Amino acid sequence: VVIGVVRYSSTALERSSRLNIRETFRSVSKKTSAAPCNTKKDKNMATNALHWPYKAHPINIKRGIYYGMLDLMGGGWNNIVSGVIFAYLTLAQGFNPVIAGSIAAAGRIVDCIWNLFLGLITDNFYTTKLGQKFGRRHFFLVTGLILFTCVFPLFWISSTSWLYYLAVYVAMEIIIAMLIVPWECLPTEMTRDYKERTVLSGSRMVISSTGTAIVFIILAVLKQANNPNAYLVAGIAWTILFVIAIAISTFGTWERPITDEFIEEHTNQPKVKISDFIKNSIHEYAETFHNKAFRTHLAVYLLSFTGKDLFSTLLPTFIVCCITGAGESWPWTLQALSIVGIPVTIVATKLMVVKGPRFIFRLSYISIIAAMVVYIAVYLLNIHNPFWIFIIASLVYQCGRALLEFTPWNLFPFMPDVDYIMTRGDRAGLYASVMTFFRKSTGAIATWIAGILLEFTGYNSATMKNYETTPAQVRFSITLIFFLGTVMLIAYALWLSRHIYLDADTHAVLKSEIERLENGGDKKDVSDEARLVCEELTGHPYESLWPETSSVKK
Repeated sequence: VVIGVVRYSSTALERSSRLNIRETFRSVSKKTSAAPCNTKKDKNMATNALHWPYKAHPINIKRGIYYGMLDLMGGGWNNIVSGVIFAYLTLAQGFNPVIAGSIAAAGRIVDCIWNLFLGLITDNFYTTKLGQKFGRRHFFLVTGLILFTCVFPLFWISSTSWLYYLAVYVAMEIIIAMLIVPWECLPTEMTRDYKERTVLSGSRMVISSTGTAIVFIILAVLKQANNPNAYLVAGIAWTILFVIAIAISTFGTWERPITDEFIEEHTNQPKVKISDFIKNSIHEYAETFHNKAFRTHLAVYLLSFTGKDLFSTLLPTFIVCCITGAGESWPWTLQALSIVGIPVTIVATKLMVVKGPRFIFRLSYISIIAAMVVYIAVYLLNIHNPFWIFIIASLVYQCGRALLEFTPWNLFPFMPDVDYIMTRGDRAGLYASVMTFFRKSTGAIATWIAGILLEFTGYNSATMKNYETTPAQVRFSITLIFFLGTVMLIAYALWLSRHIYLDADTHAVLKSEIERLENGGDKKDVSDEARLVCEELTGHPYESLWPETSSVKK
């Protein structure tokens, strides 16, 4: 099914964009062939360029699927974190909301610190023998695959110790970051073409929607069957599916070849102390906020995804405790409707090129707000057993959610291009780290605050298991947090999305200007259109762009 829908969604884009990746690597081939292979090292580098993970292939439907498969795990894991773990720790294991929220928050805070350095580590890992042999990105993919297989199932084993869950959860977050951060950099290395990257990102979003649906479908089926070990069985099933998906992406993608000149340039530079490395890292993270397009993109991304996280975290508690006649399997059944994200993503892939991101953002946020109005109306009217009303509302919500998740990650691969004209530096890993850091930080804070607010309302997960056992005042407070928290964040993101300027047209102008400057063009000869686009995207005067040499510190 995944292969079929990705094939359908990618065909139109593929027709207009074929084999541009060859142009990118043709220039690399010329550089590497200019000098004869006089040493064993030279011969090894020439040989490596012809094999995984450096051998390039045309960007087509198959490669889009190979790349996107890892997001079966990525999309599934994000929804496990935001929609399952909190309910698992409270409703199934009996921990109070503060402890459950704190476990999620603490794990993600540790993970955020790891993410701060991971992007830069992968950017510079080509200096090691392992990085040269397995690739600076793919080494971490292979390592993460092995560790994920061993650790992920452990979280779903029942335990009375919150320290056990904290330790396993932290390990899981660190391992998954080792997979996600380098993987997110691959589109930038595989191709520069907007439409080809859209094929990769579109494939990713289709498969991510599939992962989201699979997570909830498996759990909904097990809960409906009253399986006493529903979470453990689901955890084992998720592990098998995710490991297969990670392996396909790891061995079906490639990265930029490491030339002798590239290695020599880095080798000749002085060694950096760890204190200087930390200082320079913080400086570079701060520099990403000089990029106007990235600032706006990050703000919209964080607001919308945090709103989505808050919804997923509180939905099980809201359904089970606040809706009369609701069953324990309802939340997972409603979340399983995320399967509609697959056809929605097909449409969004085309809309991204035709209409641009601003249109998709508006459509997404309005759909989510409309669904939230239905949820609170059902509560206020005290409708008994509103299953089919929730089905309709959830279908609308899931359509909006699919658009919400699709758009930011389609825009991300082009942020390093904006940075490139500002600094002439290759910092895709840095931008991936910054996005991941803030995404996980806000997600951790949202879950932690949700736990605190639930505790403040008087909610007791050990005794309040359904509508009848939950006092009316507690039900009202849970509903208020669920509705206002989500709607306020989504509404602010809707307002801010008006200022997103990067789309297919502006990126084409930016790309053309970069190529002109790379070919020795004079900055004085810039066209009025290119000047306007570059200044609008970067937030800086054109004269300050494209420095004589790279302004990125090594």
